Amino acid sequence: MSLLHDDRLFPGDPATRAIARRLFEGIRDLPLVSPHGHTQASWFARDEPFPDPAKLFVQPDHYVHRMLYSQGVSLDDLEIGVAELKDPRRVWRIFAEHYYLFRGTPTRLWLDYAFEELFGLEERLSAKTADHSYDIIAEKLATPEFRPRALYERFRLEVLATTDSPLDSLADHQAIRDSGWKGRILPTFRPDPVVDPEFAGFRENVLKLGELTGEDTSGFKGYLAALEQTRARFKQLGCTATDHGHPTANTAALGREECERLFESVLSGRADAAQQELFRAQMLTEMAGMSVRDGLVMQIHPGSVRNHNLQVYARYGRDMGADIPTATNYVHGLRPLLDRYGNEREFTLILFTLDESAASRELAPLAGHYPCLRLGPPWWFFDSPEGMQRFRENVTETAGFYNTVGFNDDTRAFLSIPARHDVARRMDCAFLAKLVVEHRLDEDEAVEVARDLTYNLVRSAYKL
Repeated sequence: MSLLHDDRLFPGDPATRAIARRLFEGIRDLPLVSPHGHTQASWFARDEPFPDPAKLFVQPDHYVHRMLYSQGVSLDDLEIGVAELKDPRRVWRIFAEHYYLFRGTPTRLWLDYAFEELFGLEERLSAKTADHSYDIIAEKLATPEFRPRALYERFRLEVLATTDSPLDSLADHQAIRDSGWKGRILPTFRPDPVVDPEFAGFRENVLKLGELTGEDTSGFKGYLAALEQTRARFKQLGCTATDHGHPTANTAALGREECERLFESVLSGRADAAQQELFRAQMLTEMAGMSVRDGLVMQIHPGSVRNHNLQVYARYGRDMGADIPTATNYVHGLRPLLDRYGNEREFTLILFTLDESAASRELAPLAGHYPCLRLGPPWWFFDSPEGMQRFRENVTETAGFYNTVGFNDDTRAFLSIPARHDVARRMDCAFLAKLVVEHRLDEDEAVEVARDLTYNLVRSAYKL
C-alpha cells in the first residue's frame, strides 16, 4: 500500500484536477533551488553517513518535537539537546507510537514522502512498524547512496544555501570548495548574534567580531566596518543573501551621533527594551544600505516571539519549538527604510510574515508598488497546503505572481527538502488550474507561470 496518492493536493473537481496534473507534469522534474534553509555545511564538507533515524528525523526537527511535547512527551525522553543519542531506537519508538498526532499536518506529508520515496517504506509508521522502519532506514543510511553529497545529487538540488553567523569561520564552506565537488552549498549572512542586544552573549559577540576583522567594534564606525568586511568575506564564498530574524519589521533612520550614543548604550548593557528595539530597527536600515552597496539580497523574517516557554529555553536552549507568531506592522515599520532605499531598482528586499492578516492588507500592496520589495513564500507555521493556498489568494490580486520569489524550504530537516518542494509545486498547480478552469488564465500562460514559480523566480530573486 502506497503512502502517497498520485493526485494528492490536487482539486477534487475532475476538470480542474486534470489541468493541475498537466501543469505538474511540466514542472515536477525541474531542479530544486533552495536559497534559504538551515542545513549544515559540515554535512557536505565531511560527507559522513547520518548516524541513525532518530538523529535524522526527530532531533533536528522542531515541527516534530513541538507536536510531541504538546501531547505530554518529555523532551528528555526524546533526548533533545543531547549531542549523541544514548538510545536512538527508543526515541524512534516514541516518535512512531505518536505518529498519529501528525494526521492532517504538513509534517505528515513531508515524512510520508521521505519514508516512501527515499526508503521504500509503504506501511504507515506506528508502534507496530517502528522497529521494521528503523532497521530499513538505518541500513540504508549506512550506504554510500545516502551520504549527504549523494542525496544532494539524488534530490536534483541545483543550489542549497545554509544560514551562518558572522562569527562563523566558514571553514566548512571553504572545505567544500577545496574538495572539488560540484555541489553548490552557499552561505547566507545572518547577523542576529551581533545586531540583537537580546541575543545571549551580545557584547562578547560584538567584541569577537572586532577580533576577527581587526576593527574596533567598541565604536559604531568600527562596528559597521566589521560587518561590511564580514559580508565581503561571505560573498567570496558565494553568498548572495542576508537574513534577519527580528521580532518586528520596525526600521529607523537615525543620525550618526544618535547611532553612536545608542550603540554605546546597548553595548554597555544599559539599554532598556525600547532602546534595544530601536537599535534593531536602525540596523535593518543600515543593512539595507550595505545591500545597496554590495548587492546582497536582503531577507527579513519578523514576527516570532522567540523561546516563549521559558522553562524549555532555560533547560534546552534556543529553537526548541516554543516560538509563537505575533502581529506585525509593515506599513509603518518599514517606512524609514523605504524612504531611503525603497526606490532602488538594484536592491532586493524579500519580506516574510507570520502574520497572515498582513498579507493582503499590507504586504501585497507594498510589494505591488515598491521596486525593491518582493514577497517570500508562506513561512514556518504556514508552509502548509492551506497556508500556500491562502497566500496565493491573498497576494496575487494586488502583487501578482511576479512580485513573489517562488518557493524556499527553510528547513533543518535535509531529507524533507524534496517533499516540501513537491507540496509547493502541487499547490501552485492547483491554484493555477482553478484560474484556467474559471477562464481567468489561458493554459499556456499557466504553464509559463508554473515554471516561473517553481524555478525562474527564485533564481532571479536570489541572484543564483
